[in-house]
Amino acid sequence: MEKRNLRALGTDKEKLAADYLREKGYEILEMNYRIRQSEVDIVARDGKTMVFVEVKYRKTSACGTPGEAVDRRKQARISRAAMHYLVTCGLWERIPCRFDVVEILGTKIRHIVNAFDFAL
Repeated sequence: MEKRNLRALGTDKEKLAADYLREKGYEILEMNYRIRQSEVDIVARDGKTMVFVEVKYRKTSACGTPGEAVDRRKQARISRAAMHYLVTCGLWERIPCRFDVVEILGTKIRHIVNAFDFAL
């Protein structure tokens, strides 16, 4: 599959995850927040908590669940982008935050709340 097609697929799944979170009452603040080589797929607010969401999609579980792909290295990249977002917005140490993963396996969506802690 071409890189462009993979990016389009990723964008579609991120939109699906954002819609899912909106239905659960989350406020979506940013999509694809990027700094250098780090990115957060979705920045949201759940009540008074900032939520940094990684979206992972797999067609099948032949290579494991989508959430298993969010390893320590990926967590560190997400954490760096989240910290930058919090500092830039003046929210560091002023608002609780957490890291969630929305995994999409085929057509099934699973939301893993508080999937990991800051991993710097």
